[in-house]
Amino acid sequence: MRPDHTVFAFLACLALAGCGGRAEGVLTPDGLSAPGASQIELMTLTTREASPEPGFLFSGERSSKLSLTDITISIPPDRVRKIGEVQWPKKLPANPAVEFSTMSVRPVDRTGARFWFRKETKGRKRHVLLFVHGFNNTYEDAVYRFAQIVHDSGTEAVPVLFTWPSRGSVFAYNYDRESTNYSRDALEEALQELAKAPEVEDVSVLAHSMGSFLALESLRQMAIRNGRIAPKIRNVILAAPDVDVDVFRQQLGEMGAPAERPRFTIFTSTDDRALLVSSRLAGRVPRLGAIDPKTEPYASEFRTQKIDAFDLTDLQTDDRLAHGKFAESPEVVKAIGGRLVAGQQISDSELSLGERVGQVASGVASTAGSAAGVIINAPLAVVDPKVRRGYGDQLGQFGGNIDDAFSPLRPNLRRGAQAPAQAPTTSSATSSPSKSATTR
Repeated sequence: MRPDHTVFAFLACLALAGCGGRAEGVLTPDGLSAPGASQIELMTLTTREASPEPGFLFSGERSSKLSLTDITISIPPDRVRKIGEVQWPKKLPANPAVEFSTMSVRPVDRTGARFWFRKETKGRKRHVLLFVHGFNNTYEDAVYRFAQIVHDSGTEAVPVLFTWPSRGSVFAYNYDRESTNYSRDALEEALQELAKAPEVEDVSVLAHSMGSFLALESLRQMAIRNGRIAPKIRNVILAAPDVDVDVFRQQLGEMGAPAERPRFTIFTSTDDRALLVSSRLAGRVPRLGAIDPKTEPYASEFRTQKIDAFDLTDLQTDDRLAHGKFAESPEVVKAIGGRLVAGQQISDSELSLGERVGQVASGVASTAGSAAGVIINAPLAVVDPKVRRGYGDQLGQFGGNIDDAFSPLRPNLRRGAQAPAQAPTTSSATSSPSKSATTR
């Protein structure tokens, strides 16, 4: 079995190991809510093709046009749910007392979207929180996850979801990666429109994993097109970014000097197993989300570039891939969000709550701005514990014995997948910027 087949089979079985049943077609609107439940209304922008299946809305295939949809999601009362988790319906209609449910779905055109923004910003803070999801996400994954992020963070920012064509399969890595390139013009256009809107005060971008590459490319294009990134785009948060470190240097350099671009905050973890796989597929070039920002040359570069980096390697969570671990601890989520929303400095002790979490560089709270605080606390996970349709057929594509694929990884599995998975150190970590990248 080829090495890339081995790592894909590894990820697939990890995803299957924690699977639980969930209903399909969850975006079928039912108008249901429950006493004490919260309602989250968000605007979605997508480059996905419309789905012919009811309740799915959009597929993982690519569309030549940008589609906009106003969606309202009901989230059950906090007393019956765990912060950081999506309570997926087990059957339809959902039980809104204990599960997420889709209350309404309304396709809109650009005029309708502008009316929606004016309504949402009237009489409230005029911040926009734009979320870009990562690899292996269906449309409904992105919608429910973002609704949960907005609710659990307590943000008053206007929520906007940009969802790009991901097939929602661990075997579609290359397709998903190319879909980020396919979607970068559309995301740049969306950012340009938000920056021009008089009712918008500022925009904060939260991007995860492969979505980080998409966000960076769109911002880079804006800087080249306009001479700089729009000043209203003040904060960019990259969580476990699946971005080639050399390419990140190049992208950052083309965005202008630190004073001319948004403030960047990066969450990394050297034991991120998903990014280890990505690094292997990319020829063992380190991924930005798997570096140790306390080591050189990264520590000096981040200080010079005024980038805030948090190393979450020592944070222990139930995430066996260690790819969304910063969101797995509700205490850490609340501590980060609470301090930054108040515009205050974060200390290591406040972040860790007894667990050592290293902060690199300084000035996160004082420079990130009010909207950044609520996005840094965004709880999310890249690989949801769910049954992926068609896994059996996809596994069959690889042939051979799946047990053989796991032989080099089995010791780590016996230890609960806690073994370090630091991205290999190569000369490219300190070399001049490269123009090639493999992203996630």
